[in-house]
Amino acid sequence: MTVANETWKHGYVDTNGIKMHYVEQGEGYPVLLLHGFPELWYSWRYQIPALAEAGYRAIAPDLRGYGESDKPHAIEDYDIHHLIADLTGLLDALGVDKAAVAGHDWGAIILWQMALQVPDRVSAVMALNVPWAARSPIKPTEGFKLVPGGRFNYILHFQDEGVAEKEMEADIRASLGGIYKGVSANPEFLSDEEAEVFYSAFAKGGMRGPINFYRNFDRNWETTEHLAGRKVEQPALMIMAEKDPVLPPEMAVGLEANVPNVKHHLVKGSGHWTQQEKPEEVNRVMIDFLNSLQLA
Repeated sequence: MTVANETWKHGYVDTNGIKMHYVEQGEGYPVLLLHGFPELWYSWRYQIPALAEAGYRAIAPDLRGYGESDKPHAIEDYDIHHLIADLTGLLDALGVDKAAVAGHDWGAIILWQMALQVPDRVSAVMALNVPWAARSPIKPTEGFKLVPGGRFNYILHFQDEGVAEKEMEADIRASLGGIYKGVSANPEFLSDEEAEVFYSAFAKGGMRGPINFYRNFDRNWETTEHLAGRKVEQPALMIMAEKDPVLPPEMAVGLEANVPNVKHHLVKGSGHWTQQEKPEEVNRVMIDFLNSLQLA
């Protein structure tokens, strides 16, 4: 896959007080693709043309704080309510009433909340690596401290404003390269040319915005108490990766209790960057799922 694709359309919209960059390809039923940390719209470079060829309109934005989208400074500007409003505004600007939504990592966190908070805009969900979880009785940051093995210690480290971003920005290529390789099953899943797309974007835009997402875990928990006990009723596809060291497949066990209409798929041999490490399998599973819904 090349870095550039002449069939990709780049665009910008004004939404929720920011300028948001997006890439789209194809015509037909819209599929919104939400990237994770530390990624870009480009993380979906394999899925965009595949969806277009299958008769769908793929729309992949840079989330706020990332890539060519605006990067507000304030921590609270990255809470879940801002993130969802950005995306509903994007859909409005593109003339989309309702879309299927796919999300990886942080994108999956956002899509579960979209399904609950703006269900009239979400026809189906496809989550990669992050399953929906019932509301915790304690603040997320307190919960992360209790996870065995210290898997989420990086999130706790991110809580101190200014610290983690300074460390990462001191050598952005080494920092990002370590993350990409460290939680992958195949450290060579990114070519040098592809990796440079990510390195250049974060060297230019910095890490504060992306890390600010994590600084809102407790705020998001506090402001969504009204959603406790609600279920995600939309048709759902849950894709887990066999060798993701941070988000292991067993995290999706019992998901039916909160997502009754879910289908599961395990991508064997994949680390955390599922749609980039195993693109052909992910493309097939996503398209088969969408086709089964007969969306219109």
